[in-house]
Amino acid sequence: MNEASGNIAEALLAVAARKPGSLAIVEAKSGRRFTFAEIRDQSRRYARFLAASGLVPGQRVMLMVRPGADFICLTFALFMIGATVILIDPGMGYKNLLRSLAKVEPQVLIGIGLAHYFSRLFPKTFATVQKRFALGLACGLGGKNLAAAARLPAEFSCYQPKDDDLAAIIFTTGSTGPPKGVAYPHRIFATQLAMIRDYYHIGENDTDQPAFPLFALFSVALGAAAVIPDMDPARPALIDPRRFVNTLTNYGATYSFASPALWRVVAKYCQEHGIVLSGLKKILVAGAPVYGDLLTALRRVLPAEAEIHTPYGATECLPVISLEAQEILAETWVMSQAGQGICVGRPLPGIKARLIAISDQPIADMAGTRPVAVGEIGEIIVSGPVVTRYYIGDKAETAAAKIADSDTFWHRIGDVGYQDDGGRLWYCGRKGHRVRLSADTTLYTVCCEAVINAHHDVARSALVGVAAAGWQKPVMIIEPLKNFRGDRQRLLAEVAELAARAPVTRMIKTFLIHNNFPVDIRHNAKIFREKLAAWAARELAFEHLEQAFELGLAPEQKTS
Repeated sequence: MNEASGNIAEALLAVAARKPGSLAIVEAKSGRRFTFAEIRDQSRRYARFLAASGLVPGQRVMLMVRPGADFICLTFALFMIGATVILIDPGMGYKNLLRSLAKVEPQVLIGIGLAHYFSRLFPKTFATVQKRFALGLACGLGGKNLAAAARLPAEFSCYQPKDDDLAAIIFTTGSTGPPKGVAYPHRIFATQLAMIRDYYHIGENDTDQPAFPLFALFSVALGAAAVIPDMDPARPALIDPRRFVNTLTNYGATYSFASPALWRVVAKYCQEHGIVLSGLKKILVAGAPVYGDLLTALRRVLPAEAEIHTPYGATECLPVISLEAQEILAETWVMSQAGQGICVGRPLPGIKARLIAISDQPIADMAGTRPVAVGEIGEIIVSGPVVTRYYIGDKAETAAAKIADSDTFWHRIGDVGYQDDGGRLWYCGRKGHRVRLSADTTLYTVCCEAVINAHHDVARSALVGVAAAGWQKPVMIIEPLKNFRGDRQRLLAEVAELAARAPVTRMIKTFLIHNNFPVDIRHNAKIFREKLAAWAARELAFEHLEQAFELGLAPEQKTS
């Protein structure tokens, strides 16, 4: 598939010309509805107002508004101007947010009053901001108020971007290190749009209910209606499933994108209440490994003809690989349960995927790589028209993630896995999370955890490495089901027995229980194993200290 070109906002203009009176956006919380003509006109008014106020192509604009029609219109307005919109998950925590902003140096801030108040608390971080615009009441802190745009004519000509002009900077979740700002040119957005339309067959007769706000932009650009659910997008696992299901049903959603954490809550609710989501034709589940038990639960609450897709990729490259649930449940899930990893599917049209020998060092070009054999675990790299080229303000991270290859390049996703005889890719975990027991023995998180997760009282598990004798000691941490009230020592003993029976886990001898795993903000599904590893090290050190006191080997405490 060749790269598409042009300003992504032109897709909205084309749809609005074809179907101006059709429904484009529904805000579930407020009940407000907007047609494509209304979204187009408001986007143009915002663009006209901002351009008249001094915004020019190439300026970096921090957009801090809540999900809804204004978020959609302002984003398209910035695309029309040729400005670069900076999108950061507000739930990443203020320290990560401030660190991220320092790298991208925003020149303009558009936000609600709370965002402007926040910026005033950290003047050094926002020192590069030259212009401010407020959406709603900002008590004089937000510069010009965007309400004035309503009086302007709905006319504006789209900026025509050059090849590498940026449409957006989108930050990674920070699940394996500090968040990084991914540079998104217009051409990649346009290519993603075409790929989603052609591969997943989403179009103008569909209605989307995306749990991640950015995906509403794709829906509108594809000519599909988008229902903005009444939820906190930073806490998808804590949604009210009744509200989410009601809006799916009431607004006739035909497809929906969300993380495994959200779909698990929805599937449980539907099963408990005997609900079948009869209007859904397809759902997309992504953001973390998708397990067979979740797919089975979803199949029970969806119509027989509905499709469940599990796209694989990253903020830097999406979508690149995909698989449908029918193949997973019929063929691959039984192998996953035996510790062979999670099958994520085959590359999409125009995407190349390879496996190379694992390295923790930057690789300048493909001459420095070694391909691995079919079935051998290696590092996953991808190339294609939706793969981004660099991170903003972070040359070291860019060098670590990209491999030159003649006139193109490959992206190192940071995952490890292998390819089977049928060309399918299997995911075995994050490269940085592998546990190295010795020079020739390595354990991979997803492979080991699938074995442990089969226990009926285990909600999820996490394999971590604790430093020991120059290598790592494998520690399996268990998060019990929320309603677990049984004997914790018995649970640990049963899990240890389960691990001992499987070849991939029999070397694990240390097991701990943690009641609430730390997870990423965006999907509430990626486990922060670094935090769990530090916690495990403290727990084990405390246990050893207790044993030393019991044996009389620890030094006596002095009393004053």
